[in-house]
Amino acid sequence: MLKEDLSLSERKEKHVPTVHVISDSLGDTAADVALAAASQFSAGAVHIERLAKAQNMSEIKKFLDSAQSYIDKTGQDPSKLALFYTIADPILREELRWELEQREIRGLDILGPAVDALAAITGEIPSGKSGVQRSTDARYFRRIEAMEYSVNHDDGRNTHNLDEADIVLIGVSRTSKTPLSMYLAFQGYKVANVPLAIGMEPPAELYDIEPYKIYGLLSTPEVLSEIRNRRLGSDRARNAAGSYADKSEISAELKDARDLMRRLGCIVIRTDNKAVEETAQEILKYYEAAVRARNEQA
Repeated sequence: MLKEDLSLSERKEKHVPTVHVISDSLGDTAADVALAAASQFSAGAVHIERLAKAQNMSEIKKFLDSAQSYIDKTGQDPSKLALFYTIADPILREELRWELEQREIRGLDILGPAVDALAAITGEIPSGKSGVQRSTDARYFRRIEAMEYSVNHDDGRNTHNLDEADIVLIGVSRTSKTPLSMYLAFQGYKVANVPLAIGMEPPAELYDIEPYKIYGLLSTPEVLSEIRNRRLGSDRARNAAGSYADKSEISAELKDARDLMRRLGCIVIRTDNKAVEETAQEILKYYEAAVRARNEQA
């Protein structure tokens, strides 16, 4: 059971509504949904408390009794309580739904409707097993393989087998090549990234890669200059680095990079003022569409 680091007196004074999360696995899915919903409100608007790996109703009832006892002690309004749950076992899920109705607790079944929808369209019977998403399977090994490949092909290393990459990122310094590579690798994609710089010839293998696999990363001179200055830190480091953070030099780098991207025929992605996740999703949108198109033509 995970609890907030506020004392009983502090939470009583704040009267913070509570979202309880119950799961027969770790509860990450329901907690993430609760946090995503909470982000639409003011900071600290709700408190989230979790019961993970719940196995039976006896355990769940003790958790609910404790929650309602806490509300009584703090003098809070019982209606300021909600429960998000992800229960794979359909029998336990129905027992919990009934229990919440009896206690008049506002409940939200995160997993049940999604499972029912997939059962309807696939015609299959769900397994009802908890934690299956985290089981060691082919996807797990694919992810490990992708992460190993991406680490070994970071920053232009080992370009001799660049053709084994699912995705190749190219760009000048500080266009988020490495963070994007690691993020995409965690999704199971083999990613290589190749740095571009004036006077540095890109690896010959890059010209043999099919254009749909290559993504050119671009930003603005202003953004890159700010990032590079922060990276350098001290004046001594800036002096040693020469024109690394100079906007006019960065502009020249970007022009050179654009010219190469045009020659390669790759898709260009802007990374300035974007989160890594946002840029990654944009790349995957193009990549997966290209893969689907190629599979349809095969």
